[in-house]
Amino acid sequence: MPASRSRTTEWRRSLEQLRSREGAIEIAVAHDHPGGDEGILNAADLVWRVRVLDLATDEITVDLPFALGRAIELPVGTEIVGAIAIGQNRWMFRSKVLGAWTPKAPFPRTHRGIRITLPDHVERCLRRSMRVDVASITLPKVEMWPLLEPRTAMPAERASELAFKAAMAGERPAPMSDDMLPTVGPGFKASLINLGGGGLGVLVEPNDSAALSRHRMFWIRFTLGSIMPVPVCATARVVHTHMDSSHRIYAGISFDFDFNPAHQRVVADQIVQAIGRLTGAQRKAA
Repeated sequence: MPASRSRTTEWRRSLEQLRSREGAIEIAVAHDHPGGDEGILNAADLVWRVRVLDLATDEITVDLPFALGRAIELPVGTEIVGAIAIGQNRWMFRSKVLGAWTPKAPFPRTHRGIRITLPDHVERCLRRSMRVDVASITLPKVEMWPLLEPRTAMPAERASELAFKAAMAGERPAPMSDDMLPTVGPGFKASLINLGGGGLGVLVEPNDSAALSRHRMFWIRFTLGSIMPVPVCATARVVHTHMDSSHRIYAGISFDFDFNPAHQRVVADQIVQAIGRLTGAQRKAA
C-alpha cells in the first residue's frame, strides 16, 4: 500500500510512539544500484535494529550501528533500506544518511547517532516479508551447531582468522572445511534477522527449534557473499527465545569470546569491512 508523505499520518504517529518508548527500526545499507557489479548486487544484507532517538519534520535520528564495540560508519549520502514493524504490520522505505547527530539531554555527549531522511513514501508488507517494490532485504542464512566442547572452537577460530588475513592481503583464502568444525552436535540453518552491538537475532524454523531447548552454546557460521568472502565464524550463546504465531523461534544470541578474546577483533573487522565495501560500491555507482 504505497503512501505519499502527506498520507503517512499513521506512519509518523508510529515513529512518535517508538521514540517515546525507546523503540527501534531496522536499517541496512542498500546495494541494488543500477550498474553495480554482480557480486555487490547479490550480497546478503546485514540488518541492524537501531533505536529512534529523535524525530523532526523531514528527518529521523537513530543510533549509529555498532558491532562488537566497533562503530559502523555510514558516510553522508549512504542509501539505506529501512523497516518498522508494529504488531502484525511492517512498513519498508528507502532513505539517505544526512550526517552525524549532536546529542542532547538526556543522552551523554559521547552518544553517537545518525540523521536519516524521513521517507518520501513507505510501503506496507506482510510481517514475514522483507521485499516490496520500494526496497528489498535478503537475509543471510546462519549455520548453527550445538557446541559440545567450547574449547575445541579455538582451532576453527584461528583458521578463520588466517583465511580473513589472506583475503585482506589479496590472496585466495583457503575454504572453510567442515573438517575444521569444533566438537559439535547435528547442525541446522536459521535466518539472520538482525545484528546488535554484541550479538545477533536469528529465526529458527519449527523443525529445527528443539536444539534451542537442549543447548545454550553454539558454533555459528554465516556467509555474506563477495563483500566478505570468508565466512563469519564464532562461538555464541543463546540468551533469550520467543515463539511467534507460526511456532518459529526468534533467538537472541550473544557472541562468546571467553576462550579466545582475540577472535572478537576478527569478527568485528569482517563486519566492518563488509559494510565498508557496500558503502564504497555506492560511491562508485553514484
